Amino acid sequence: MFMWCNHGSSDKRQVYTVYMGTCQRARFQLQAFTPVCFMKFFPECSSTVGSEVLLYCYHRSFNGFAAKLTKDEAAKLREKDGVVSVFRSQKKQLHTTRSWDFMGFNKKVKRSIIESDIIVGMLDTGIWPESQSFNDTGLGPIPKKWKGTCQSSANFTCNRKIIGAKYYRANGDISPYDYKSPRDSEGHRTHTSSTAAGGLVSKASLYGIAKGTARAVYKICWSDGCYDEDILAAFDDAIADGVDIISLSVGSFFSSEYFDDTIAIGAFHSMKNGVLTLNSAGNSGPILSSITNFSPWSLSVAASTIDRKFITKVKLGNGKIYEGTSINTFDLKGKMYPFITGAAVPNTSRGYTSEDSRFCVPGTLNETLVKGKIVFCDYNSDGTGPAEAGAIGAVFQSGAHKDYVFTYSLPLSNLNLDDGRNVLNYVNTTGNRTATTFKTNVEDDQFAPFIVSFSSRGPNPATPDILKPDATAPGVDILAAWSEAVPLTETKDDTRIVPCNIISGTSMSCPHATGAAVYVKSFHPTWSSAAIKSALMTTAFPMSSKNNLEAEFAYGAGHINPAQAAQSGLVYDAGEIDYVKFLCGQGYTPKQLKLITESNFTCSEETNGVVWDLNYPSFTLSTTPGNSITRVFHRTVTNVGSPVSTYKVVVNAPPGLIIQVQPSVLSFKSLGQKLTFIGTVGAEIGNSMISGSLIWDDGVHQVRSPIVAYASLVE
Repeated sequence: MFMWCNHGSSDKRQVYTVYMGTCQRARFQLQAFTPVCFMKFFPECSSTVGSEVLLYCYHRSFNGFAAKLTKDEAAKLREKDGVVSVFRSQKKQLHTTRSWDFMGFNKKVKRSIIESDIIVGMLDTGIWPESQSFNDTGLGPIPKKWKGTCQSSANFTCNRKIIGAKYYRANGDISPYDYKSPRDSEGHRTHTSSTAAGGLVSKASLYGIAKGTARAVYKICWSDGCYDEDILAAFDDAIADGVDIISLSVGSFFSSEYFDDTIAIGAFHSMKNGVLTLNSAGNSGPILSSITNFSPWSLSVAASTIDRKFITKVKLGNGKIYEGTSINTFDLKGKMYPFITGAAVPNTSRGYTSEDSRFCVPGTLNETLVKGKIVFCDYNSDGTGPAEAGAIGAVFQSGAHKDYVFTYSLPLSNLNLDDGRNVLNYVNTTGNRTATTFKTNVEDDQFAPFIVSFSSRGPNPATPDILKPDATAPGVDILAAWSEAVPLTETKDDTRIVPCNIISGTSMSCPHATGAAVYVKSFHPTWSSAAIKSALMTTAFPMSSKNNLEAEFAYGAGHINPAQAAQSGLVYDAGEIDYVKFLCGQGYTPKQLKLITESNFTCSEETNGVVWDLNYPSFTLSTTPGNSITRVFHRTVTNVGSPVSTYKVVVNAPPGLIIQVQPSVLSFKSLGQKLTFIGTVGAEIGNSMISGSLIWDDGVHQVRSPIVAYASLVE
């Protein structure tokens, strides 16, 4: 018996999630909302959710609970029958227009009449319901399949666009900077929601891919982060509420096993219920294997640029002009101001020297000497230091990546090191030095799309021979709706309140992919989550390693093409049994799989699926550096294009990669017909990677899959 219910050593307890697999629905129907999951192990404890020890009982879509446990109690629970995994709750982080046109999807594209019946579940920081992106004018009734609720409050109501909203905060600690409601106090989810399924907003250059799509909001993130126990509770509700697609722009600080990760657990049960989960890849690039959302049953989305860039010019007193980057909304009207370096104006009264003030960190600058001037700084920061010191503007130089931009609370431009060196020389050698910054201009980016530096890279840290990320979508400098509860920047004197904002992150690319998934779902409402994922991957625009050195580890199958994805021709479909066989091959036990699937499935030689036979839309093989390798892949494709069609294989294999496909021709006689082929891939690998592709072509559809062979440091 566990004695911790008697209020002992509460200071040693931490929040743990206890995952118990698939719900036994009949049992829960008998006892309504009683948290049977918890009482099964702790009959002597209070069964009230929200009590001192029990935070959540997951029972609508899967089985488990979140509770405050000691390490010993958690260890004992791991040994109990009926438990799949027990893990400490972790705090996850947010992965924080013209973009739809760039994806080949404009206002004139063909739309489905059932688009308004698709429900997107958005798990994030809440939403700002007054945004024009969420206006429900002209929308029909709420879809009949919706089973969720709206957690209304004095400052929040739903409509026919935002049909449901809930917030989750197990510890009950609400910061004064947050709303105790589904309202967004950060801006993040308002931005992502309007991108995925926002309406057309006049004069904002903003329109979402699914303007009639209903949205359910599950607020899991607060000013201090997003906690595992809240994330899993939101998944539990969203699946049972009847959403069709789940979008989650949140990730861990580190990778975990599939069933020690709440997002992978939630996505698995979403897949079981026909719901595709789309995840942001993460913002920890360009480091290899930095991706944190990588389960094979979800779609992991990288972030890429669109064909525009933001340039902020700096003009010196000698007439020379330099181009930097930022989003500068201020117009100095060309007026020249005194120009100084941060190094020349240290705040000596607080003990700072020029070695401190050159970086313009808050508090290091002499306000008397800085006020009314433009300051040159040797560091790329948020601009708070110069702003708080009273500067009229700032010029930064740094070697940091310049492929995405930020908004600042004062006129500011970021220069590269070469231009920065020239400007610094001007300041240090010129008398009466002056400068000005111009309002930001938008220019064409001829190199787009390429993967932005911050986008997390593969290879997959859990299963090296499943390619991750799966695909990419616009995630750089994206304009969308914003919460009017927060100013444009976090600087204390910034009072600008805006309905739209421009920000970057895989949090921005994920909702673009979500909108594309909604579009595909609207034409193919009976498709499985794997079929929708396959369509998005196999119709993606191919990308080049010339602009992305990490190649497929950066962009996966390529850049999502929404309009083409609805007409993919063939799909690589997969269901729960396929993933269970895969999990057998990954070493999960029959006991664990029985709990996860609520079936009597047992692993055997016949069902112990090797990773290369998972019916995935990409092909990956790895070995240790300097070795050759050959793998055999078994794949099945389903005809969703023309009833009678013949596909011929087209193989693109660079030197060092051998690809053989049998048969080389697939002849279909009906829609829904499935045909199988075998791909044998051999590779001579040095210390890097080789990639090619396999395309099934019927003259109308080109169904493309990347093939990647690489040297892995992990055996």
